[in-house]
Amino acid sequence: MKKYKCFALFSGGLDSVLAVLFMHKLGYEVQPLFLETPFFKADKARLAANSIGFELMVHDLTEAHLEMLKNPRYGFGKNMNPCIDCHGLMFKTAGMLMAEHHVDFLISGEVLGQRPMSQRKDALNAVGKLSEVKDLLVRPLSQKLLADTLPIREGWVKKDEMLDIQGRGRQRQIEMAAEFGLSDYQSPGGGCLLTDIGYSRRLKDLLEHNLLELKYIDLLPVGRHFRLSETAKMIIGRNNDDNEALGKAATEEIVFHVADCTGPLGIVQSTERLSENEIKTAAALVLRYSSKAAETAFVEYGLNFHLNRRIEVNKMPSSEVEKIQM
Repeated sequence: MKKYKCFALFSGGLDSVLAVLFMHKLGYEVQPLFLETPFFKADKARLAANSIGFELMVHDLTEAHLEMLKNPRYGFGKNMNPCIDCHGLMFKTAGMLMAEHHVDFLISGEVLGQRPMSQRKDALNAVGKLSEVKDLLVRPLSQKLLADTLPIREGWVKKDEMLDIQGRGRQRQIEMAAEFGLSDYQSPGGGCLLTDIGYSRRLKDLLEHNLLELKYIDLLPVGRHFRLSETAKMIIGRNNDDNEALGKAATEEIVFHVADCTGPLGIVQSTERLSENEIKTAAALVLRYSSKAAETAFVEYGLNFHLNRRIEVNKMPSSEVEKIQM
């Protein structure tokens, strides 16, 4: 008798862990798969997979995900999270990888009604439609409550062995975790940067200014961000780690630092040559966050750490900072 193989869309959260262990216990060959983008990395998922004895397969989804992010068919959630389109893209990508890895069908740990945007019944159907592999999807934790798909109809998966979990309560999952001997697992949610309000605000700014590129995205979690003009934004470090990250990234950026004083590093990302007003604003900003500097001081600046120019400015007032901070 053939042993059927499935890809498990794996986040590392409890539901995805349970889906893997549940199907493995039933005798299926399960391969956890993580689709990685700049907004959700594989580190935690890899640890979770290893903790239950599975090796995680990681596939880079960045290019397709950024393209989808420009115009998601089903829109965004509370912040910049296009959950339905994202899940659909993940399943579509997993479907494209099936033949190469001799996989028969796909599973996920999605639970009907658990998440208000992406796990309503209509949303699960929308995910399936977007994926182009809807008929190959099995959601073991809720499949008894969902329409039969090919693996069910063909008898690869027995519906009466599937579960009927639904809703936002997690008591049944906690009970299952205990049965599998799991005591240390990730809390639900929190893994995707697109659900963070501050990060989403900065990302939306990139999207509005046609700067949705990795070199800009990678610095979104770093430092304080300011919009100087339609063509220029500034990032100022909060601490040594931020300064180090900004320093490594400053290959084409103008760097600002208060002369003869320890303090934050600032870089300006611009699609055009900086105007005198932008330079003055950037210098006043970096001085504003240099606590050891005087109210009026010289700020050095230049391309890629060649700080061969300087300008004397006053610290920017807090009221002005609030107008341009993101």
